[in-house]
Amino acid sequence: MALLAVGLWVGLALIVVGFITLFIFSDTSATIVLATTAWGTLNSWSLAALPLFIWMGEILFRSRLSTALFSGLTPWLAYLPGRLLHVNIFGSAIFAAVSGSSAATAATIGKMAMPELRRRGYPEKLMVGSLAGSATLGLLIPPSIILIVYGVATDQSIARLFVAGILPGLLLVCLFSGFVIAWGLLNADAIPKEEKTSLREKLLKSKDLLPVIGLIVGVIGSVYAGLASPTDAAAVGVLLALLLTYIQGDLKLTSFKEGLLGAVKTSCMIGLILIGAGFLTVAMGFAGIPKAIAEWIATMGLSPGTLLIALTLFFVVLGCFLDGISIVVLTTSIIMPMVLQAGIDPIWFGIYLVLVVEMSQITPPVGFNLFVLQTLTQRNILQIAMDALPFFLLMLCAIGLITWFPDIVLFLPNMMGS
Repeated sequence: MALLAVGLWVGLALIVVGFITLFIFSDTSATIVLATTAWGTLNSWSLAALPLFIWMGEILFRSRLSTALFSGLTPWLAYLPGRLLHVNIFGSAIFAAVSGSSAATAATIGKMAMPELRRRGYPEKLMVGSLAGSATLGLLIPPSIILIVYGVATDQSIARLFVAGILPGLLLVCLFSGFVIAWGLLNADAIPKEEKTSLREKLLKSKDLLPVIGLIVGVIGSVYAGLASPTDAAAVGVLLALLLTYIQGDLKLTSFKEGLLGAVKTSCMIGLILIGAGFLTVAMGFAGIPKAIAEWIATMGLSPGTLLIALTLFFVVLGCFLDGISIVVLTTSIIMPMVLQAGIDPIWFGIYLVLVVEMSQITPPVGFNLFVLQTLTQRNILQIAMDALPFFLLMLCAIGLITWFPDIVLFLPNMMGS
C-alpha cells in the first residue's frame, strides 16, 4: 500500500515487496525465483485467452455495435415501465458478453444511450445510476477478463468460471430491471412517452442484434458444450468480430491498429501484475504467511458466513483505492487459504469476489465507472456515486442470494459435460 501510495505501478510494487520478503526470510536467490515465477505464470495456455478476449472487445468497441444495440432494443423495451432506461441495462449486458470490461461497457453504452435519453427527457439521476450499475456487468458476464485473471491466479478452470458467471449475471440484470420497473410505476409522470411500433417494425429492427447474439452464443455456447476451450473460443471470437466489423464497413486499417495496440497495452499491464502477484505469492510461501494465516483463521472458528461478511467489508473498502484486477491479484494468495479452510467452493468464491469487485467500481474515490461517467455527464463524482447507490445495494442483495442459494452459481458448472 505504501508503494502504491507513492505512485509505483501495481506489478512493480508487488515485485519489490517480494524481493524484500525473500531477502528477510530466505537465502534463496530472488532473481532466480522471479525468473522461474515469471515463466511459470505467463506460460499458460489458459492465459492465452486473455489478450484474445481483450482484442475482441477492442474491435467491437470501435464498431457500430452500440448503435445497433440501441436501435434493436428500443422497440421491445419502450413498453416496460421505465421504458428506454432499460436500454442501459440490457445494452450493458449484451456488450458485457462481448467485451469483458466494465470501463469499456460504461463508455460504449454511455456514448450511445446518454445523449439520446437526455434528448427525450429521461430523469438524469436514474439514467446515470442505471448505467453506472449495469456497466459493472462487464466484469461478471463471460467472457470476463477478471475471471481469467482469478482462474490463473488460483489455478481454477476458466471454462467453469465463465459458465458460473452466467446465472448471477442474469440475476443482476433482473434485479436492476425490476428496480427500474418499480421506479417507473411509482413515478410514471417522470418517464416520457414513446411511439408505438408494430410487430413487423420490431422484427425488422431486431435484425441489428442478430450478429452480436450469434457472436455471444458462438463463444460462450462452445465453451459450455465442451466443444472448445476458452482460448479456442477467444480465437474464434476475434475472427468473428473482425468479420462482423468488416461486413459492417467499420474495419479500417486505423481502427485495426488502434484495437490491436489497445489489446497489447492492456494485456502487458495485466501480465506484469500477474508476474508480480506470482512472485509475491512464492515469497510469502517462503515466509510461511499463508500457512500462518490459515492456522490463525482455524483457531478463530469463524463460520463461512461470518468470514464472507468480513471479506465483503474488506473488499469494498479496498475497492475505494484500487481497480478490480489489482484487488484480485493482491489478495488471492492471502485470502484463498482462509477460503479453503472454511470449506468454501473456489469456483463459487470467484463469482462472489467478482460481484464484490463490481460494487467497488461504483464506490468513490477510485471507482473506475465513476470516472468514465464523469467524463460523459460532467457531473460530480460523489453525485454519480449517490445516483448509483440503489444499484450498489442491489449488488449487495445479489451477494446475499448467491450465499443463501449457491446453486445459482454452481448449477451450470456442475451440468457441464453431462
